Amino acid sequence: MSPEQETKGSRNRQRQLVGERRAERAAQLAASEKQRALQPNDFPGGIHPPQNKLQSTGKPIGTVPLAAQLILPLSQHVGAQAIPLVKLGDRVLKGQKLAEADGLVSCNVHAPSSGKVVAIEPYPMTHPSGLPADAIVLQTDGEERWCNLQPCEDFRRMEPVDLLEKIRDCGVAGMGGAGFPTAVKLDPHGGTDIDTLIINGTECEPYITADDMLMRERASDIIAGIEIMAYILDQPERVLIGIEDNKPEAIEAMRQAAAGTRFDVVVYPCKYPSGGEKQLIQILTGREVPNRGLPANIGVICQNVATARAVYRAVRFGEPLINRITTVVGRALERQCNVEVPIGTPIRHLLKHQGLHRGLVRRIIVGGPMMGHTIDDDTAPIVKTTNCLLVPTDAELPPPPPAQACIRCGFCAEACPASLLPQQLYWYARVDDREKLQAYNLFDCIECGACSYVCPSQIPLVQYYRAAKGDIRIAEEEKQKSDRARERFEFRKLRLEKAEKEREAKRKARRDAAELARRQQEKKSTASAGTGVSQGEADVVAAALARVTARQASPEQQLARAQRTLTSAEHRVERMQTKLSQAPADKRDQVAAQLKEAQIKLHEARQKLAQVQARALPGDNSGEGSAAPGPDITAATAATPAQVSDRDKLAAEIAALQARLEKSERRLQKASVEGHPDLEVFEVARQKLRDKLEEKVRAQQRLADGENSCH
Repeated sequence: MSPEQETKGSRNRQRQLVGERRAERAAQLAASEKQRALQPNDFPGGIHPPQNKLQSTGKPIGTVPLAAQLILPLSQHVGAQAIPLVKLGDRVLKGQKLAEADGLVSCNVHAPSSGKVVAIEPYPMTHPSGLPADAIVLQTDGEERWCNLQPCEDFRRMEPVDLLEKIRDCGVAGMGGAGFPTAVKLDPHGGTDIDTLIINGTECEPYITADDMLMRERASDIIAGIEIMAYILDQPERVLIGIEDNKPEAIEAMRQAAAGTRFDVVVYPCKYPSGGEKQLIQILTGREVPNRGLPANIGVICQNVATARAVYRAVRFGEPLINRITTVVGRALERQCNVEVPIGTPIRHLLKHQGLHRGLVRRIIVGGPMMGHTIDDDTAPIVKTTNCLLVPTDAELPPPPPAQACIRCGFCAEACPASLLPQQLYWYARVDDREKLQAYNLFDCIECGACSYVCPSQIPLVQYYRAAKGDIRIAEEEKQKSDRARERFEFRKLRLEKAEKEREAKRKARRDAAELARRQQEKKSTASAGTGVSQGEADVVAAALARVTARQASPEQQLARAQRTLTSAEHRVERMQTKLSQAPADKRDQVAAQLKEAQIKLHEARQKLAQVQARALPGDNSGEGSAAPGPDITAATAATPAQVSDRDKLAAEIAALQARLEKSERRLQKASVEGHPDLEVFEVARQKLRDKLEEKVRAQQRLADGENSCH
């Protein structure tokens, strides 16, 4: 090899070494930068209570025998209560949907075992209020027969929206906090860009180790669930798994399961309440959630490790959320450990299996000693958010002493992780000053209990804040109802006013049109009078009606009608007499009264017939029941039959026209009040009737004058 070639090869090797050193330094810098980025931050306040976690971590996760009855509340989550899909007596399978979510923020409820629905009624709940709530009571059959599930081998073949629907259908809710529906939390609205997914494995509350044991024993399921959630959120830039440094076994298990992924396990010092959502976000990212805001507003979604596993089970196997891991701890129990228990299991059944000493029990706490609450009825069930049952003795957890007066020491403000002023909130809560409470950001309080823990006067501050929050929420709901009612009333009032204006405008238009038509008709009537054309000749219909009335009022028709009425009355009297003779004693008075009425009608019919016969045949007055002839008949004795017939016909026509005229005037008055558009027609008809009546009266007068001249 020539010297030139050796020199060239040496230079190439040097360049290669330089490149490798540069790449190594760049990798070191990147790792250092990432390490600095993953350095946890601190949050204000906080306390360090005794952890008391070793009692329940010495044994693996256990199980309990299936209870004879499972109580499944319809509201185990934040939001609206679920709607039952089953009825009494229905046979159900394990995993079958029993109640359906009512709206977006709600959760389905499934059967944790196969059996029969025996009740749907209010039942004691694990709620601070102690009030019962609607629940489905399932009588188990011990067969554990599953319904048909829909597993998914590869979630990446599904669209994120389909995965969300699957999670929603399986009833997955947050298992580390208030139970917010997971599908809603993984689907932030408003187009928010999520760049960080945080998995909460902190579990800072004393005594509780459910998440610790879950991470130790089932870390691979948690990582698989995190992969699904990251896929749904379109692969956020960072996925951080936060764990306190007092869980070395869980940290190691999670790091091994996360090897080969881009998920980072971040360890930070133990301080209560670092497991709070806002505090954890501040520790891992340095960001602060705004007042009354959500983590999604700053690009962060936070989920619990147990929720991540439930998401994996729901997507991979189609398995609904029907069981959970719960820490059962306290010196009043023989066995203190974590158990995987079906949701709906009565607390009494679970504690009995763990060896409860009834003589040592003073209270049962759902949750930990800091944020938990005491229940009075141990028949209440395990729900989706029950992470711990604490059954301490008096020596282990003494009851709080009576509260004393506040000494204004300020320890509560120093311990508050939300940088609030607990002392001021306490005073405003006592006097129910809601405006001041909201001005001092009462709703930023996470109710961690740190202020109560450090208070030397033993004041139950959290209870005051919790009650004040409830009162404010109730007042706001009442105000919203009142505002909606006022808006409905005002809208109805405007609608009625608008409708009344429209009707008034229509009535005015009709009156104006009627007035115009009346004036035009008056002009036409004046013109007709000038040409000698009579009103009666123009009204053909009115003339026809007058002829029909005259025919109906003829003497022959009146006589026939009177005879028919008499015959009918006679037949009725005969029937009533027969009925009276056959009637029982208790009904004879009633039938006798009916007979009397029929006889009166018969007498009236005979009188009517006699009157008609007298008018038709004035010379014959000998009929039975005939009335004495009136002065008109006596005066017309010498008149011809044709003249008498014309006179009676005129009288009948005049009476009919008078009745029609009265009816026409009533119609005209009603149409005028209502603003009828055809008011002119009514006026014209009335005028025609008046003209006809005057004509008939004049004819009657002329006939009477002729008869007088004959006499």
